[in-house]
Amino acid sequence: MSALPRGPLAEIAARDPHGVALVDALGERSWADVVDDLASVASALLEAAPDPDQRWGILGDNVSPTLMAHAAALLAGVGAVAVSRQLTVPELTDQVQDAGMVGLISGPGGADTSIAVLEAGLVSTVVLHSMPAPARDIPGLVMWDEWIAAAPAREDFPLRPSRPAMVYTSGTTGRARGTQTRWVIAPVETHLDYLAALRERAQFPEGAHVVVGPLQHNGPLTAVRHLLLAQPVIIVGKFDAAEVLGLIEQYRVTSSVMVPTHFQRLLAAPADVRAASDVSSLKLVAHTGSACPPDVKRAMIDWFGPVFTESYGGSESGTLCRINSTDWLEHPGSVGRAVDPYRVIVVDEAGTELPLGEQGILAFEAPEGYGITYHQDEEKTAKAYIRPNAFTLGDMGHVDAEGFIYVTDRVSDMVVSGGVNLYPSESEQALRNAPGVADVAVIGIPHPDLGEQLLALVVASDESSPPSAADLQDFCREVISSYKIPRVYEFVPELPRNEMQKVDKKALRKPYWASDRTIAG
Repeated sequence: MSALPRGPLAEIAARDPHGVALVDALGERSWADVVDDLASVASALLEAAPDPDQRWGILGDNVSPTLMAHAAALLAGVGAVAVSRQLTVPELTDQVQDAGMVGLISGPGGADTSIAVLEAGLVSTVVLHSMPAPARDIPGLVMWDEWIAAAPAREDFPLRPSRPAMVYTSGTTGRARGTQTRWVIAPVETHLDYLAALRERAQFPEGAHVVVGPLQHNGPLTAVRHLLLAQPVIIVGKFDAAEVLGLIEQYRVTSSVMVPTHFQRLLAAPADVRAASDVSSLKLVAHTGSACPPDVKRAMIDWFGPVFTESYGGSESGTLCRINSTDWLEHPGSVGRAVDPYRVIVVDEAGTELPLGEQGILAFEAPEGYGITYHQDEEKTAKAYIRPNAFTLGDMGHVDAEGFIYVTDRVSDMVVSGGVNLYPSESEQALRNAPGVADVAVIGIPHPDLGEQLLALVVASDESSPPSAADLQDFCREVISSYKIPRVYEFVPELPRNEMQKVDKKALRKPYWASDRTIAG
């Protein structure tokens, strides 16, 4: 059996072996069991990925093994990729080849696509957990418990280059590109340096942390940091307001990461459930993903107290600005002030810096080494910069005299639905190849629960016999993930275009929004 080096995890396993470490739908796990398994998983990951440029893909089912796999990868210095369990085989194939994945770890959500990639010879190993073993024998396929038991014993782990977790994000090209998570902003050399930097500053207060979002997205995945600091983590499979409130009370939860959709569902819980729930243990609820409607945020502050901290940023950048509840009540609608080492600037389309109060493109100046990069995509990286050492995430806004930042619109076409970034270009590329479609534009429109949803405006090849929405959805399911498929369709005679013949998305969005602001919140 392998052993982890001295640190918070080894110490708590010795001090409190029977204490609750991880909780999911299958039950509670102790620190002794979790730490033993983490050492074995770290060893197994390293055995299959001896080259520092080789990575493991971890498909994000909301169960304990997902979080443990990410934690073990950081402990071993093995690069991990947070993979969406909704990906189709072509999408997963593209990410496997781009990131250099040698193996995949999956629960039920991504099992079929993972096995298909294995059978195509694109990875050497697929590890399945939280499900029965497949009926047929497939070379390279192993179940989680067997994989852990077979891991080679190690007395210590070699020093490796720093390999933060990677996530994939799309853009105007429609192809997802990898970027390293920015849980540690400053550049570091080795994986031990990275672990030390993670432990220097806890992101959440001590105590239990509840995960309510998908463990394939950057925000929920920050629970890995909490686990590595030897703090307990509770993982919710599918969000249910009453269940989450019960877990907060049962485990005296002190922190969570949520998006506005979670707030709306909590507020929609029956009055008697809300009244009976004890949420007094909460000290911090970080929220991100999309703008929160002001009335929803005020209602949550009235209920939970001033425990909310909103962050603005991206997977590729980390947090760029932050605002607590007290400041937000005094500056409603703001996403806060820029955090060190970033400085916010507002520029026009020519890159000229604008005065305070004027609306323009929000950009952030960063010291050398603190900027953003996309894996194997110099062109996408370059497009993020408006000038050397100053990048943008594609949002419009302004800054007031006190330095508070307000996001008012988007330069890019990105849609944020339920805290998930959706890029219309991916949906458009799929729909353009569908039978009966001559042209298409996909935009974000308001949704009462999710904030925004995708709407496809379709120009039919034959106006007298357009394809049905069901047929278009069925066609898309073959090539893109289900969450990227528009649920709403409208057929139009033509799409408005500007002088450069580019589809005018702002004009298309305008009729669906109550003001000039064309994003939720």
